[in-house]
Amino acid sequence: MSKQSSSNYDKFPVIAVPDATCDVGWKAITQTLRKTAIQGRFVVCVECYPGCFEGNIEAELVNGLKPHSVIRSAECYKSENEIRTLTARDLGDDPVFAFMNNYELSEFLDERKLGEKRADLNTADGLVLVIGTGAALIAEHWDLLVYCDMARWKIQQRQRANEIANLGLENATERASLKYKRAFFVDWRAADRLKKQLLPKIDFVLDTNDRATPKMINGAQLAEGLRIAAHRPFRVVPFFDPGPWGGQWMKEVCDLPRDAENYAWCFDCVPEENSLLLAFGDARVEIPSINLVFARPHELLGEAVHARFGTEFPIRFDFLDTMDGGNLSFQVHPLTEYIQEKFGMNYTQDESYYMLDATEEGCVYLGLKENIDRGQMIDDLHLAQEGEIPFDAEKYVNRFPAKKHDHFLIPAGTPHCSGKNSMVLEISATPYIFTFKMWDWGRLGLDGTPRPIHLEHGLRNVQWDRTTKWVEENLVNHTSEVDRGEGWVEERTGLHEREFIETRRHWFTTPVRHNTNGGVNVLNLCEGREAMVESPTSAFPPFVVHFAETFIVPAAVGEYTIRPHGESEGKRCATIKAFVRSNP
Repeated sequence: MSKQSSSNYDKFPVIAVPDATCDVGWKAITQTLRKTAIQGRFVVCVECYPGCFEGNIEAELVNGLKPHSVIRSAECYKSENEIRTLTARDLGDDPVFAFMNNYELSEFLDERKLGEKRADLNTADGLVLVIGTGAALIAEHWDLLVYCDMARWKIQQRQRANEIANLGLENATERASLKYKRAFFVDWRAADRLKKQLLPKIDFVLDTNDRATPKMINGAQLAEGLRIAAHRPFRVVPFFDPGPWGGQWMKEVCDLPRDAENYAWCFDCVPEENSLLLAFGDARVEIPSINLVFARPHELLGEAVHARFGTEFPIRFDFLDTMDGGNLSFQVHPLTEYIQEKFGMNYTQDESYYMLDATEEGCVYLGLKENIDRGQMIDDLHLAQEGEIPFDAEKYVNRFPAKKHDHFLIPAGTPHCSGKNSMVLEISATPYIFTFKMWDWGRLGLDGTPRPIHLEHGLRNVQWDRTTKWVEENLVNHTSEVDRGEGWVEERTGLHEREFIETRRHWFTTPVRHNTNGGVNVLNLCEGREAMVESPTSAFPPFVVHFAETFIVPAAVGEYTIRPHGESEGKRCATIKAFVRSNP
């Protein structure tokens, strides 16, 4: 492991919203809502994202608002059996994968129950509270819309703690991975479709991530925070998770709790999963970063990227830490046509491994050796899955030494995994849930059970002609110089022609100019303690990034510069930048 100075990695990056404050705590929140309500009939609609503690929110609002009546969306759902029947075909029985679908929240509501609740609402007097996931479908014509939002990572933590159930179900104690699967493919998709409709209409947003200290801003403040983010460089809030192969590097570099056994993953730029911290004075309001993609796709993504991907953020940066850990599972990602036909996804997870660090033992398993016995390899994988033999990966798979700043390209269909004692910055397309594990080195997951293996899916996607010579010529350090100037060099490091992401590395001791060219950029400071990102026209405040931090530069930014800063002044720094290719 490379010697590191004390950590300067920012785990809680913020986007400041000037001249604005927010309500903190239930007393302040309900006081603001009461001031808004008028005498007579007044409908407060509180739409809750799946995962919110609806009972807690209702109790606090009832205590503070003293409504004349309360109407709950949870009382309008179809029966659990009806909901499971509705979703059965798309969810299937695989423990991890399902078919992407187009469910609407309205499909989970019982028409008779919905009609009764609407009748109750129409005859209600005074202040009426309509609350829950789907509340906006009951109220239809509200006087005040409050949206209770949640970060995906916090929802996952509640799932693991058996604190929440899936939409319309009583399954809080079900295995967390199954709750996550249903949420990923059903609950969140349906809720996001409604959220997109409601975002322009929201009067107040309630940050419910911290049960004890909720925070509330108004719709105009939310819109301003998202506008600011879409016109300047920013970071999403990273989150870290342990794994059976996890390492120790991130504990030091990212200053994480030392009592954890390991950290395997860091999701440093996965906007569907990460969140944004909006700073209102001293208060921090946490919202899902996907809200920015929904609200400002043109400015964030750019016209060409938005036209191609819609309101999806197509580039993902994350960390895989195997320093003093173990090998990742031997795996492959589905070909485009396979993921489209079998899972209803628009594009697949093409990816790459950029090495942030490695020991002398660091390595990457990538592609197949020449002249292997394909049938024997398949037989050995099946025997390994049955627990009869360990799979001899090095008999069939290339093992390449890996050192800092190496870049390995991994188009879908290429069998691969990172070896131990490697610190990987994974740069990839976003559908990250579709990994077909073929061998997990005979170990158990953190829950003490074997992790799901998808050998048959994997074997249908392995490209058997990606052998040593082809891999060396196309996928290992496929680097070429693009341009240079005084104090800087630009290199193209990938990705492969089958992958829609282009990566450029800049080495620099002086300011280097960049331009989004109308498309979103994602960068990581892969060398140097810190650097400064600036606008030549002062269009955004100077933005400091530290080693290993990933940041997003929206398409609307256009020109920007990056230079060594602080402790790195006079020293060589490097960034790795990814963007969606406009031309093949």
